[in-house]
Amino acid sequence: MSETIIVRQKRSASAYEIAAGISLPETGRQSRRILGADTRRIVIVSNRKVFGLYGNIVSDALRRSGFDVSVHLIGDGERFKNLRTLEKTLAALSSAGISRTDAVVGLGGGVVGDVAGFAASVYLRGVRFIQIPTTLLSMIDSSVGGKTGVNTAFGKNLVGSFHQPSGVLIDPESLRTLPPREVTAGLCEAVKQAAIAGAKLFTLTQKTLSDGFFSSDPTAFIAAHIRFKAKIVSGDEREDPNRTDAGSRKILNFGHTFAHALEKATEYRYLKHGEAVGYGIIFAAELSKKLELLSADEVKLLNDVVRCAGRFPRLDKVDPAAIFDSFRFDKKMVNNSLNWVLLKGIGKLVITSDQNIPRKAIRETIAKVIEISRISAEE
Repeated sequence: MSETIIVRQKRSASAYEIAAGISLPETGRQSRRILGADTRRIVIVSNRKVFGLYGNIVSDALRRSGFDVSVHLIGDGERFKNLRTLEKTLAALSSAGISRTDAVVGLGGGVVGDVAGFAASVYLRGVRFIQIPTTLLSMIDSSVGGKTGVNTAFGKNLVGSFHQPSGVLIDPESLRTLPPREVTAGLCEAVKQAAIAGAKLFTLTQKTLSDGFFSSDPTAFIAAHIRFKAKIVSGDEREDPNRTDAGSRKILNFGHTFAHALEKATEYRYLKHGEAVGYGIIFAAELSKKLELLSADEVKLLNDVVRCAGRFPRLDKVDPAAIFDSFRFDKKMVNNSLNWVLLKGIGKLVITSDQNIPRKAIRETIAKVIEISRISAEE
């Protein structure tokens, strides 16, 4: 089964398609169809692990479709998503002779996609880019919407650009080689999207986690999540800072404010991004309850679904003060104030300034999440 989702932006030049359910040997033919006859050279950006699994399949497919293919491998993990890796990637594009009519292919997870997309956005002031995501998180989240970027000492994703891909090609079968932690990370992102989407997607996600992600063909599940995110980013491509309505792209940051602070506090080495998002969902739910926005039953429901995604590393050795201090580095600061995305119920969002939230409530909720992590790890 396959499905094509069209991501339509207000700027017609930014529209692209996401093909979910194709096989990796088809990526050459699909890339030629998307890029056209003028594209001669392609640089595949990947990491050693992913390229070892799928690199030859994709490279051969691209060559059969007439592309001159070069390969550039980056480090595996969030800590390699930095300016040094970006500079090496740009040097690889130069060495390969990439011109304005050529393209970059990102083969891998979110780190690969973010670095490859950012490099494509700034090299020659912008060349075309195709995403071939190989993790669940990158399939349903980071490959959709055109956000690219790298981490720095002063925060996560604070240096980046909006650069829409020319296309996204998804083979769900590639998920079967993922380590369990990577599957958990992607499922946490799915829970986040389901919580803000509403009852239909939440019920589908809850059932999928309960039945087991690989109990059936995951293509329909992946496509449903892509359709939801595509709808949001199509209406707010560049995340208008003045929007706080239900269609704002800011709602996709649900769970991410705490997640990004947690990642920074642990130097991007301890948690997978999706695991941090899992804790971010728990944090946002607990804070929503503390502010009397969300009932205890709905908090329990969210926590139970997050736990169905898998086990996370415990947080009791993470300094809560370091997490709190890391909030000030968040890219969602507007007029020196952090926007929090909270819940009034499944599919019911509130975007509020941190000026409306007592510091004591935030500190107490950090402590609560750390305690929840300890209890969950001991069960």
